[in-house]
Amino acid sequence: MNVSDCQSDSQIITYSPAYTLVPTYECFNRCSYCNFRAEPGSSPWLSLEDAENQLRLLQSQGVCEILILSGEVHPRSSRRKAWFQRIYDLCDLALSLGFLPHTNVGPLSWEEMARLKQVNVSMGLMLEQLTPELLKTVHCYAPSKIPEVRLQQLQWAGELGIPFTTGLLFGIGETEQDWWESLNAIAQIHGEYGHIQEVILQPYSEGTTEIFHSQSFGINQLPKVIRKARQILPLDITIQIPPNLVDTVGELPQRSSALLACLEAGARDLGGISPKDEVNPDYPHPHSYRLRDVIEPAGWTLVPRLPVYPKYDSWLPARLQRVVERWRIKEIANPHQRRH
Repeated sequence: MNVSDCQSDSQIITYSPAYTLVPTYECFNRCSYCNFRAEPGSSPWLSLEDAENQLRLLQSQGVCEILILSGEVHPRSSRRKAWFQRIYDLCDLALSLGFLPHTNVGPLSWEEMARLKQVNVSMGLMLEQLTPELLKTVHCYAPSKIPEVRLQQLQWAGELGIPFTTGLLFGIGETEQDWWESLNAIAQIHGEYGHIQEVILQPYSEGTTEIFHSQSFGINQLPKVIRKARQILPLDITIQIPPNLVDTVGELPQRSSALLACLEAGARDLGGISPKDEVNPDYPHPHSYRLRDVIEPAGWTLVPRLPVYPKYDSWLPARLQRVVERWRIKEIANPHQRRH
C-alpha cells in the first residue's frame, strides 16, 4: 500500500520517523508549565558543524523528518536576525543531506515565514488555547502566546501556501468551552485556505523543571475531546495524538487501552517519533515496534509517513518537490518498511 493512501483507510495509523535539532533552548517567554526553555544568553546555539555531524549519522537510519524546534529570541532583539539565519541554515543543511525539514520555532514575521517556505516541506505552531484568560496565569510572562498572534500565524501560513500543523494543549487552566472555540477557529481558517494537515490534541503532562502543576485534565477525557474534534474539524485534517503522553499511566494493559481508546475515537496519527521529546523530556517516545505491538493486535496498521501530506506536494518549491519525490519512490517500494 502506498502511504499516500493512508488518509482514506480508516485502519491506518501514521507516524513520522523524525529527529529533532534544537538551535537553542533560550527563550524570552516564561510559560509556567515549560520544561524546555533556558534563560536568554545561557544556552549555546547549535553550530552547523555539530548539526551536520548529527545528521550524517542518521542517513542510514530511515529518518525522513528533521524537526527544527527552538526557543524564541525576541523579535526586537539585536540577535533575532542571527537566530533566524541559523534556523534557515539548519533547514538548508538538512535538505542538502536528503532530509525533509519541518520548523516550529514560535511566531514569525510574514517575511520570515516566506523565507522558511523555501527550505521547509511543512511548518507548525501550537495554538494551545484561544482564551485570553491564560494571559493572566500560565502565559502572563509569555508575550508570544497572545491568541491573536498565534491565529495570525495560521492565517499567514494559509496565505503563503505552507502545509501546516497546529494543535491544542489541555489542562493549563482553560474551560471546556475554550476547547470547542479553539477548534472552531482552526476549522474556519482551514476552510478558507485548506492548508492545515494535522491538529495535535495534547494533554498537559507534568515535568520536573516547571513551576505549574495541574490535574485538571485526565487522560480519560481525551477520547471525548477527539470525538468532538472530529465533528468540528474538516475531514481532511488529521487528528494527531502524542503517544508518549497518552501511553504513560498504570500497568501495560491500562496504558494500551488509553491509546487504543483515542484511536477508536478518531485519532489517526502519532506524530514524529524520535529519540527524545524535547518539549516533554520526562516522557520518552516509544519505539515504533512498541507501538505496533500495542495497536496491531487491535486491527490497526502502523505506517510511516512524510512530514508533508501528498496532496500538498504541488505547493512546494521545485527544490523541495524533488527531495519529496525521492521519498515518495521509497514509500512505493517499501510501504511497510520498519524504519525504527
